[in-house]
Amino acid sequence: MTAIWRSTLTLVGATTLTFGMAHAQSPELSDPPEIKGEVVGDHGSHTLRMGIGLAESSPQYLSSQYFGEILEQRTDGRITVNVFPNSQLGDDVQMLEMLQTGTLDMTYPSSSATTGYVEQLAAFDLPFLLPSREAAVAVMQSDVAQSMLDAFEGTGLKALAFSENGYRQLSNSARPVTSPDDVAGMDVRGLSVRTMENPVHLAIWEALGANPTPMAFGELFSAMEQGVVDGQENPWSTILTSNFYEVQDYGTETRHVYTPFIMMLSERTWDRMDPEYQELVLEAARQAADYEIQLSAEYDDWSREQLAERGMQITRLNEEQLAAFQEAVQPVYEEWAPRIGEDLIADIQQIVEESNP
Repeated sequence: MTAIWRSTLTLVGATTLTFGMAHAQSPELSDPPEIKGEVVGDHGSHTLRMGIGLAESSPQYLSSQYFGEILEQRTDGRITVNVFPNSQLGDDVQMLEMLQTGTLDMTYPSSSATTGYVEQLAAFDLPFLLPSREAAVAVMQSDVAQSMLDAFEGTGLKALAFSENGYRQLSNSARPVTSPDDVAGMDVRGLSVRTMENPVHLAIWEALGANPTPMAFGELFSAMEQGVVDGQENPWSTILTSNFYEVQDYGTETRHVYTPFIMMLSERTWDRMDPEYQELVLEAARQAADYEIQLSAEYDDWSREQLAERGMQITRLNEEQLAAFQEAVQPVYEEWAPRIGEDLIADIQQIVEESNP
């Protein structure tokens, strides 16, 4: 198979301000778009509880708040959304299970946590699949992506919209990383890297010579602080807002995987809603997702600069160094492309090519 890159606050309640940016000047982020549209009919009241993994300074939280504001304004207060950040209600996997049982209304997981429900979503976990944010957005807004959302039908989950988690970057407390040899360790041990409980992510880090360690996100800071793992991989904004720079000395801009978020609703909650409310929820989710993507783009470079100011040694790979990582993970494609679907991957490659004329 041709390589794709060649062809193309601990909180008590839901509203306390984060401490994650307490030592940082906030970036200049775009204001939420103006809420437009008429107030819909009165179809009863709903209070939606939404659990998310990230802090209140994150684009994920800010867009969730905007989602709630749209619903509240356009229902005259009959639909409200209470957002619980910082994994207060559980990790992605736990909150998805709560949606299935109806004990939680909404969550906003990484797509990587949902591949057990829709296997095609593992395509997003393939390394270096999406070379630019423009390509990623084009894929997330395509018919291919919509078919993935539709495939949740019957799982107990209603998938509303894709947005951006972002490009995953490597951080660690052991040494600077400029090559796969630095990950593998060569004359010293390979890095132990926390990953999500996702087989493609595990395969990536095994191919690079690391010791991948699946772990819930809420446990990660203390695990790094105690030396249980050397490092982890997340977008720069997550590394910053989660204060990982306090326990991680080195960061490398690998951009090895672009991960979407998916805004999710319990199918039980969905089924209790009037069709007009359902239509509004879908519309609000798509508007909030667009806003989250915009915020993520604004946050990304700023977060990397802030991490450097806080003492993290940031390595930005040149083309030759990046090519070495790309070559090292080629076996991941050979193993996973037939399982995920080579036609699906080809469709995504085509969208990527058309988005980068």
